[in-house]
Amino acid sequence: MGPELTITPSCGQASLRSSPVAVLPGGTANVLALDLGLPRRVEGLLELVESGRVQPIDVADVDGHLSFLVTGVGFDGRVARALEARRRGPIGKLAWARAALDALRGYRPPALEVELDGERLEGAFGLVLASNIEHYGGFLKLAGGRIDDGFWQVYLFRDGSLAGLARAGLRGMLASLPGGPSCTMRAARSVRVHSREPVPVQVDGDARGTTPIELAVRDRRHHLLVPCATP
Repeated sequence: MGPELTITPSCGQASLRSSPVAVLPGGTANVLALDLGLPRRVEGLLELVESGRVQPIDVADVDGHLSFLVTGVGFDGRVARALEARRRGPIGKLAWARAALDALRGYRPPALEVELDGERLEGAFGLVLASNIEHYGGFLKLAGGRIDDGFWQVYLFRDGSLAGLARAGLRGMLASLPGGPSCTMRAARSVRVHSREPVPVQVDGDARGTTPIELAVRDRRHHLLVPCATP
């Protein structure tokens, strides 16, 4: 861990002893930057270090891997696995599109069994997303919650067929998820997903094996530097 810093932001926040991190976005979708309004240029980063405020952020443990953004079980896990298989160098949006086409081959909707905070949910689900952000993949809008409230938002899709996922995706692009009977949302601190057949899993866009998985929100938050006024 780095040395503790004393930061006195200029936007009226009291001093806070912490170990904050200033992030310069350089990914494909930069969903965390969209959520927090992080600058994309070095000049903005330097201004952030000088006058930003400290924002706590919840972090989840997913079978030994840290997750800051979204953990998904189902079709998006297939896409991440296909991307990993064909990856050659830096990842761009075209690479994700090609991986999505690969993931369509042989796809069958899974039957996922879910437990939230120890409660077994009735029925089976075709896709499960446990998210701490609002912008998913750079093009879908999730209803979201507070990024520092100790809970993650779990989006539960009953219909995992390609038609059902397409309808949910369209709603996510035009409005936000959840919506309608096919997608509901619950806040939770722990999530367990298992299935009779192995189903691919992705953690923050990286392929992380198959079900079963267990996600647990950590008690200790991380800290980021963000602009004084965030979206």
